[in-house]
Amino acid sequence: MLGILDAPVQAWLNLPIAASTTLLVVFGLVAGAIANFVITTLCWEPRPISPWVKIADWPLDEDQQKVAASLPPRRFLDRVPVLGWLRLSRESELFGRGFWIRPLLIELSLVFAFLWMHEAWLTGYLFPESTDAGTIAACRPWMALVFFFHAILLTLMTAATFIDFDERTIPDVITIPGTIFGIVLASITPYVFIPGELPAAVAPVTFQHPLALSPWWMTGGGLAIGLLIWTTWCFALADRRVILRHGWTKAFEYFMARLTRHSSWKVLAAIWAAGVIGVIAVHQIGGTHWLGMLSSLIGLAVGGGIIWAVRLVGSWAMQMEAMGFGDVTLMAMVGSFIGWQGSIIAFFLAPLAAIVIVLVRYIITRDHQTPFGPYLCAGTALTVLWWDRVYNQSFRITIAIMGSTLFWFSAMMLVLLGVMLWAMRWFKQRFLYN
Repeated sequence: MLGILDAPVQAWLNLPIAASTTLLVVFGLVAGAIANFVITTLCWEPRPISPWVKIADWPLDEDQQKVAASLPPRRFLDRVPVLGWLRLSRESELFGRGFWIRPLLIELSLVFAFLWMHEAWLTGYLFPESTDAGTIAACRPWMALVFFFHAILLTLMTAATFIDFDERTIPDVITIPGTIFGIVLASITPYVFIPGELPAAVAPVTFQHPLALSPWWMTGGGLAIGLLIWTTWCFALADRRVILRHGWTKAFEYFMARLTRHSSWKVLAAIWAAGVIGVIAVHQIGGTHWLGMLSSLIGLAVGGGIIWAVRLVGSWAMQMEAMGFGDVTLMAMVGSFIGWQGSIIAFFLAPLAAIVIVLVRYIITRDHQTPFGPYLCAGTALTVLWWDRVYNQSFRITIAIMGSTLFWFSAMMLVLLGVMLWAMRWFKQRFLYN
């Protein structure tokens, strides 16, 4: 069922409870430490807070050099998760009072989250309520793999959330590797996707679920769709802009100059080329490998496409940036992990999560401006936690009834959103600002 991942997953399940619990604690602590390192060092304006930072190699500005000169030497115990942050509280005069509390809580939270998720996932939490105990027991290897898949997604979303809180941006260094990881693992086995209910069975929610799989998707037509999605994603990551002020010829020249002005375009081109080869190779293998990869790619397209479409329509209607492009790449990553069905649900649950996030953040920081990325991450978490209710009992039935009509309904709602936002801007300009 799990292919080449079956042996390591079975080895994990055969561990004594004490050993697996200890490893889960270590896994959570390491994941938290990695998230904290990313939050403090791979952001737009990094700070030498992490105990893993080598000050001698740090690209310090003048103010940071003064801070670095005042830093006491970092010890081995400073790098131990949780304990290290308690020790680093001695640097509060340099980095601000209580700076060490948030990273400490992040590491502890991931430990408790992993412990709870592992127990819940393996005991059938994600399965429909009607699933019998025998089926849940037989699917333990599947759920163990899903747990690790979701644990990695949670770590990535944690890093993205707090960088977005701090800087109103989500770096590609999180979302690009995360998206590629999601696609690669899905191409190994579709059993990284959450279980969904069928009339007489439970199966991974791949892209066609809960409908029957059309053979067309396994042919060259499906390959063309996969290559188109991959190419569009890579192109969207490029530094591109169209300016028609001086005509089409100048616009093309400027577009190409901007596209290649940074050496990073070579890395992106290499990623695109490797991905094209990978997509073609997996399609040639076919079977469940292609089903998993295509499901992840379509999840990428729908997850990122929803935010991209809202960004374009909102920016046009309001004459200002509606969302950052980091939100687009974030939801593309989420879609590659949980599929297009989960991406749509997460998008609509995000405003619900926003209510709580805005209130908590305002109480703590008195800052009422909260970026949209944390909402999307919280909406994704709620989607997974409420999976049986929001998908199996609700959205799955909607898909079965509406079929392809769902796409046109979504397009109509997007048009209505644009009209509504344009009308609001017109009303404000006509009656409030004059």
